[in-house]
Amino acid sequence: MLRLFPRYDRDDIVMKLFYKAVSHQWSAEALDWDAPTGLTPRQALALTNVITPVYLGEQAAMNGAALVLPQIISHGETAAQLYLATFLLDEARHFDVLTRLYTHFGNRPVALRRIPEMLRYHQRLSRGDRVDWLWGILISDIFAREFYLTFAKVQPRALFGQMSAHILRDESRHQAFAHAYLKNAVPQLTAARRLALVDMKNELLETMRGMHRRLEEDAEVLGIDGAAFFQDLSRHIEAHAVAIGLDGPRDRPGPNGGSGAEPNWMHRLADLRRRALTESDGLRWPILQGRGRPSVPPGSRLVAENTPELTAADLRLLVGPRPARRIFPVAPSLPEVATCAVCALVRLCKKAMLRGAPAARA
Repeated sequence: MLRLFPRYDRDDIVMKLFYKAVSHQWSAEALDWDAPTGLTPRQALALTNVITPVYLGEQAAMNGAALVLPQIISHGETAAQLYLATFLLDEARHFDVLTRLYTHFGNRPVALRRIPEMLRYHQRLSRGDRVDWLWGILISDIFAREFYLTFAKVQPRALFGQMSAHILRDESRHQAFAHAYLKNAVPQLTAARRLALVDMKNELLETMRGMHRRLEEDAEVLGIDGAAFFQDLSRHIEAHAVAIGLDGPRDRPGPNGGSGAEPNWMHRLADLRRRALTESDGLRWPILQGRGRPSVPPGSRLVAENTPELTAADLRLLVGPRPARRIFPVAPSLPEVATCAVCALVRLCKKAMLRGAPAARA
């Protein structure tokens, strides 16, 4: 809701980032478009191909910020509201300078049908609320920073090197804003929600790797080592995840002041999911037959408050391959025995009814 006279702390880190953004505005006219590109025609084509996901990301970030801004306003987060206004302007500026870069080189972005992962990535960012979106933005900003930093260091006087240096300052502010916001928001989330954010991180990283595989030839032309790039990227994202409380100490206080310690199995599951998505390019979780939430023994510690929705694939990751024969890990409880007996009786009744059906018709 709108407030006539909202109060906010001018010394808050988000407000400091807002004031810095206001005082560090720039435009495409600040760049020397007559500067040498430092690229061969083939390298120029490779560059315009490689920045296609980043180019689409600038547009998606504008749209996402416009959708999230009403949520920020409705929660009375005035400082974040002011900063997001500068965020929109920054993304619009990046979109403008990259559009002019394509025109300068006489090239076009890669078609969406060649890199469908781009749409999948931004569709994932659009799901959820402002916390999900800002977590995705933080991951995207870390990627953008690593990408632009490469060219700002290698070709500081070339056209794209100058452009990268300007964009880097904006992306660093965006990264700092998302980090500061999430550091306050994440500890208030349930364990299930935090685990979902870990899954989101793994999904976005895997989608980024898919985009890289589509553009691997162009990346090699520019001398970009994909393996080293993603190794550094993963390390930086993990560091931010720990800092905001996603993969931090397990005895963190809960949102209501009580113990927020999560069961060991939840951390093991998060580790297994992450490993399944990062260790091998083609690896996916094994899927068991069956639908819905699998049953859990009544005395199991898996049954707890804030337990995330488990899938059959998650149980396979936790307990290993399914045995050929059904073996009870512990002695069955009385309700389980009664359930099995009732099911057996129902099956016998059905068989009896089927056998008696021909005789009745006769």
